[in-house]
Amino acid sequence: MANCPKCGHKLTFFDWRPNCPKCGVNLVYYGLDEKLMDEADSAELEHAHLQKKIDRLKASFVGSPLAIARIFLSLLPIGALMLPLASVTFSGPMIEQTTKSINAVEIYNLASSLDFGALFTMMGSKLVGSAFTSYFIALVGILLSLVFIIVGLFALTSACGPHGKGRNIVNNCISIVTAIVSVIFFSRFATQINGVFPEFVSGKLGIGVIVYFVSLALLLGINILIASKGDYVKYKQCFVGGIPSEEYEKLVADGVEIDKIHEMMYEALDKKKAEKEEAERKKFEEKNAKN
Repeated sequence: MANCPKCGHKLTFFDWRPNCPKCGVNLVYYGLDEKLMDEADSAELEHAHLQKKIDRLKASFVGSPLAIARIFLSLLPIGALMLPLASVTFSGPMIEQTTKSINAVEIYNLASSLDFGALFTMMGSKLVGSAFTSYFIALVGILLSLVFIIVGLFALTSACGPHGKGRNIVNNCISIVTAIVSVIFFSRFATQINGVFPEFVSGKLGIGVIVYFVSLALLLGINILIASKGDYVKYKQCFVGGIPSEEYEKLVADGVEIDKIHEMMYEALDKKKAEKEEAERKKFEEKNAKN
């Protein structure tokens, strides 16, 4: 059987009354106030942690003019991909010259309808295998660059987190590197395919590539600038029973007894109440003086 929580008296099956037969304390409600206080402390501490996350989320988007500018610069590379990134021209005897412009939409359509079996067959060809291998690497490179741009855009929600600044810079660098790889291998594809079919197929880069790299460089620059500025999050002060949440956590970590902490809470609440009453009294006196 259980023991009395106050005096430790061992309760028997016949002790069915709500009071301890030895000390008389109510077994049902004993310590209820302390339990409610502990639950209130936990709820307020959890709110303090949540508030910090909300403050960091807010700062990630509108915490400073640089953060606001970063939102638009994060969207700029996606817009640049809608411009002509490259073009491939087909011409020859009895063939009408056709130029196909390549941008993000065309890349998506190409990737979604790509016959990988035929592509791998072409990549194994002795005649055009090297050219189509370069073409495949260029396609994968620009798609990866776009993926990391989108990942970086969603990662702005945690830009002010513990590793947010470094993560943004790494995402930008990977986007730039994969885009450079894509450009290099597309140029190789254009050179190699033109060497095989000099009068029939040719390819060249478009204005969209320049705009894309400029937008990536601007985005990387503003992320580096924000990281160098340090922490710009404005945290809202939260309290646990009248004590600042940071001070409460330090007291708990230092092993201060909970009863002592609750006494400090009562003192802090009484002090706040006195300050509020004093402020209201002064306000009332000033109002009377004006009248």
